[in-house]
Amino acid sequence: MPDRWLVEEGIGEHRAIRLGDNGIDAARVSWPGSGLVTGEIADAKLLERLGEGRAGLVEFANGEKALCPLVPRPVSIGAPVRMRVTREAMAERGRLKLAQCRFTENPVKPAPSLAEALGEEAEVQIVHRFPDDADWDDLWMEAAIQQVDFYGGSLLFAETPAMTLIDIDGGPFEAITFNGIPALARSIARFDLAGNIGIDFPTVSDKGDRKVVDTGLEENLAHWPHERTAMNGFGFVQIIARLERPSLLHRIARNRAGAAARVLLRKAEGLAGAGRIELSAHPAVIDKLRPEWLDELRRRMGRELLVRADPGIAIAAPHAQMVDHA
Repeated sequence: MPDRWLVEEGIGEHRAIRLGDNGIDAARVSWPGSGLVTGEIADAKLLERLGEGRAGLVEFANGEKALCPLVPRPVSIGAPVRMRVTREAMAERGRLKLAQCRFTENPVKPAPSLAEALGEEAEVQIVHRFPDDADWDDLWMEAAIQQVDFYGGSLLFAETPAMTLIDIDGGPFEAITFNGIPALARSIARFDLAGNIGIDFPTVSDKGDRKVVDTGLEENLAHWPHERTAMNGFGFVQIIARLERPSLLHRIARNRAGAAARVLLRKAEGLAGAGRIELSAHPAVIDKLRPEWLDELRRRMGRELLVRADPGIAIAAPHAQMVDHA
C-alpha cells in the first residue's frame, strides 16, 4: 500500500504528516515564497566559474544564487543556462549555505508545492486540519527544544554546520537498544532529517553489544535510504542521507521567530466564533508577520485582526484568541 500523506496548506507554511498507530510517523514542512525549491526548473545566468573544474555560481531571476557542480563548457559568463534545483538553501550558524542545482535541458517547471512534491511518489490528501490524533504540537515542541524523551533516557539534538548531532543520554544499555533506537529512527523521520548525521551513544566497549546496536539501527532504518558506519569503540555512528531541504529541526533553530509566527497564523485559522481575532506574541514574532500573511488571514477568516506585541510572551508560545467587538 503506498504511503499516504495529509497536507495542511497554511499561511506561510505547508505541513505534511504520515500517521501511524502512535501519531505522526513522518513529517515534512515547506515555507512557500522563501526561496528556490527542490525540483524547480528555471533559467539562470552564469556569474562565475569556480576553480579549475566545471563548477559554477549561477543566479536565478529572483536574485538567489546557487552552486552548480557541472556547468557545460560552452556556457560563457553572463549567459543564460537552465537549471534544476537539487537542494534548497540552508541557513547555518553565521552563514547561509547556498542552494545547489544541476544543468538540464528539460522544460521550465515552477516550484512544486509540498503536496505536488509528495504526490510524485505517494498518495496525498489536502486537509483543512490534521485529525485530532495527530500530535503536531508535541512534534513542533520536540523540534523546538531539540529533545525527545524515551523510556529510560533522552535524545538530545544539535544542528551544527558540519552535521546534525544526536546524543543518546542516560539509561542502561537495554533501554537504549530496545527504546532509544526506535525513538531515534522515528525522530529522524518526524523531523525530516537528512544529510550528515552523527549519533553519539554511551561508550560501548563490548564488541557483541556494539553489534546489537548496529543490528538495531539496521532494522529500524531499513525503510530509509542512507549509508551508515558501524559503531566505533567510542560509541559513535555516522549516517549520510541525501539532503534536499531544511528539516523541521533546522527551520526552527535557524529562524525561531519566523517559525513561531507561522504557528501563530495556523492557530488563528483554527478559531471559531464571532468577534475579532487577537494575535499576541513576543515582538520578535510580531516582526515576522508579513503584511500579505495578515491580509490572507483576514480573507480566510472574514474577521478583523488585532496584533499585540508582548515581550513577556515566550517566542515559542504565541497566542491567538477571539475577542469581543469593541
